[in-house]
Amino acid sequence: MRSKDRIEWAVFSGDTSGLAEVERELDVAEADTALARGRLLHVRYQNDRAGGEDPAELPLFERALELYRALGDTRGEADALFWIGCLHQYIRRDDKTAVPFLAQAARSDDRSIRSHALRHLGIAAHTAGRLDEAREHLEESSRLRREDGELPGVAANMVGLAYIAAAQDRRADALAILGSAHGIAESEGAAVIVRQLAEARSTIEAQQ
Repeated sequence: MRSKDRIEWAVFSGDTSGLAEVERELDVAEADTALARGRLLHVRYQNDRAGGEDPAELPLFERALELYRALGDTRGEADALFWIGCLHQYIRRDDKTAVPFLAQAARSDDRSIRSHALRHLGIAAHTAGRLDEAREHLEESSRLRREDGELPGVAANMVGLAYIAAAQDRRADALAILGSAHGIAESEGAAVIVRQLAEARSTIEAQQ
């Protein structure tokens, strides 16, 4: 019986024994919807930064986090933590605020969430000049993604690894990384990553 039907049944029968289950189902649906709507707004920002941050994005992720925690859904909680951290890092350029959220997400049992969080921890370390730490995070993220078949994500990480190699005066390694990543990105139809790789190659080659 659907939630709507069970609520209507309670109205007419007086039997409220199933309402707690209905409420939980609605909380799950609300949490999932809030997270999905927040991600939708995030993708729109990625593709049109001129419009600026949508003020609804962070409250959606925070609501999802609140609901997942109340539900005891640790995977959902980690996912929401990651997206809150990603927003602070990617949109607001605030690694100080972002890193604690990302670090919590990186402890998730979910490999995909962990790989995403490690990637962004690597970005934060790179920005702070901690190149060995950045490389370690990105390589671990790539290992998880490769094992799970998330090859576009592997190619995305290789952009960062190439910049790190260049910053460590490993220019030949950097160009080799870009070449390997280009093949992956093209075969996976990851046009955004192909463009990022071209930009990275142009930047690194100009440094000679």
